[in-house]
Amino acid sequence: MATDLYGKDISGLALNPLCGGNQQEEDQESCVTLARIPGTDDCYALGDSKMPGAPPLRFTGAELRNAGIDTSRVS
Repeated sequence: MATDLYGKDISGLALNPLCGGNQQEEDQESCVTLARIPGTDDCYALGDSKMPGAPPLRFTGAELRNAGIDTSRVS
């Protein structure tokens, strides 16, 4: 059975930065934020540190790993 990732409450969830370079811009580092969604086995909220007011997107661990994101770095 699929998990409804957007049905989970993530208010107050602390997203941890996973920084990855500046993309040739001296003042701007590209950095995604990531946290495990509580109450799930392998699901995550993914945000953007440059847009802290934007709601995070939600993905399964498999989706993130397929995109090259190392979920083992998230506690």
